[in-house]
Amino acid sequence: MYVPAFNGSPRKNSTTFKLLKKALDGAASQGAETELIHLNELTMKGCQACFSCKKRGGKSYGECVQRDDMTPLYEKIERADALFLGSPIYFGAVTAPAKVFIERLYPYLSYRDLTSNLPKTIKTGLIFTMGANDEEMAIFDQHIRFNKAIFRLLFGSVEILLGTDTFHVEDYSKIVADFLETMVDRKLKHRKEVFPRECDNAFEMGARFVKGSE
Repeated sequence: MYVPAFNGSPRKNSTTFKLLKKALDGAASQGAETELIHLNELTMKGCQACFSCKKRGGKSYGECVQRDDMTPLYEKIERADALFLGSPIYFGAVTAPAKVFIERLYPYLSYRDLTSNLPKTIKTGLIFTMGANDEEMAIFDQHIRFNKAIFRLLFGSVEILLGTDTFHVEDYSKIVADFLETMVDRKLKHRKEVFPRECDNAFEMGARFVKGSE
């Protein structure tokens, strides 16, 4: 089995990265081949709305005609038995690299009957992280639910894992963030008491995705 994870965080050692790594560790514990791809390192354009992937009788129907760093990712997606996409929530939405990745999944959407062009169900896990705590993250609920709906439509199966109350930076005194500094004690408590459980949940999800596909 093959399980890739696509990291939408620009930070190499971020909370998003750590949760994705735990998910892949869980998948590997059940014998899966895993791979972590950092989207921020790739050069990809968003969807160009050319509709080449939708043209009736077109040679590129169901495929993106753009050729960039997204092109080899399609092969990884189609080979996958399960996959993960992780992104922090920046300014109310997933990061730009994650958004580009999601847009470029457009060829898999069939307008014939609003189904997926993919020939199989792929178990998908969406891991979103944010500086807001569990109560505050409600303002992002619509965005998260919309992405969940897209992945359910395209891949047939999706689960959400949230990592909340993350640190924006390690040392708030180095930036103009008087308001955020008031949250440091709360975030330290979350990191010590809750984040380990979030990691356990990510590991369990990865293991379960592989074990359930045997």
